[in-house]
Parts: sequence; structure tokens; C-alpha cells
Amino acid sequence: MVQIGNDWDAVLAEDFASENYRALREFLKTEYRSHTIYPGMYDIFNALKATPYADVRVLLLGQDPYHGPGQAHGLAFSVQPGVPAPPSLQNIYKELHDDLGCTIPETGCLLPWAKQGVLLLNTALTVRAGQANSHRGRGWEVFTDSVIRHLNAREQPLVFLLWGGNARAKRALITAPQHLVLEAPHPSPLSAYSGFFGCRHFSKTNDFLRAHGMAPIDWQL
Repeated sequence: MVQIGNDWDAVLAEDFASENYRALREFLKTEYRSHTIYPGMYDIFNALKATPYADVRVLLLGQDPYHGPGQAHGLAFSVQPGVPAPPSLQNIYKELHDDLGCTIPETGCLLPWAKQGVLLLNTALTVRAGQANSHRGRGWEVFTDSVIRHLNAREQPLVFLLWGGNARAKRALITAPQHLVLEAPHPSPLSAYSGFFGCRHFSKTNDFLRAHGMAPIDWQL
């Protein structure tokens, strides 16, 4: 049984006991034995470990983990300390600079955001090396859709940042009127100029949090 180590254990107890998750777990056992899978098996749930359910103020939803060596560590868009920021993260930093004037950080590790209540969740939590979307449709989406539904059920207003097609497809799961949903194209070099640049999601998020009596996110790394 998975142990997150915080209130997600109780929130997701039924999900971890479900037939879907049991099948997913068997699939992952085979994958980790026979292929190189990212992130490491002990890092799969790092997003939930870093940001307890009660502390979530922002959900930043990605697609699936980076599939290059040494990058993924369980937080969407984040890379391990000391690893250069991939192109998508570089574009996130550019938008952050243009939006809020933040200096471009040298680190690609977004753990400080997670510690402030930004849940950095992918729609699929594992991937084969070099094969983007290779674990799509294997059960992760059922699990992460449940995470989104649990957050939607929160009375406290939250901000949902949906970047890219995989994330924007989850818009229908967010039905509670107290939440703010912000959508944009994916920050990858292929689509960032189609509307991600200039979306100003970082300032809009902080404006919403302040308006609801919450502290803003310190986006500067």
C-alpha cells in the first residue's frame, strides 16, 4: 500500500484500494523491471508528498514526466537540483519574468513552489525513457482525475492552471464556482507563442489569492 505521509492518504484511500490502481501497479512492476522508467519508483508521488491536500492553493497540471536521464523527480515541469531547465521550463521562466519581473533562476527545481501550496501534478505520473506519453491510458488518468475531483470539492477557493491539451481536457472536472480556472497552450517551444506567452497566469493567480484573503505565491526561485 502506498504511504504518502500526509492527509492525501485518507483522501485517496479508496483510489489506492481500487481495481484500477491494482492493475496500474502490476503494469508498473513490469515496466520498471523491463524498461527505464522516469521518475524513480520512490519519486512517483513526490508532488502529493510535497503539497498536502489541505495546503493546496494552486494546481498546476502538466502532461507526463520528462523522459530524459536525471530530469524527472515527481513534480510537474520541475527537474532535479543541478539539472538545466528544459525548454518548456525555460519558457515558463520567460513568462514569469515578463509577468512579474522575476529574474530567470539558475535552478530548474520547483520544490519551493510546491512547499507554498502549488501542487505540481502531471496527468500521468510515469513515462518510459525517451517516449513521451508512453504510459498514457494505463490508469494514471483515472487516478489523477480523482485528485482533481477531490480538489474541486474543496470549499476553499483554488486556482487551476491548465497548460496544454492534456491539461485543458480536464476542464470539465472543475465545476465548483468558487475556483478560478486559467487555461493556456503548453509552454513547449512548439506552442508557447500561440498564447502561453502573455497569459499572465502568475499575476492572475496572485490577484485571485489576495482577493480571497490568502497570501500570494512567491514565484521567485
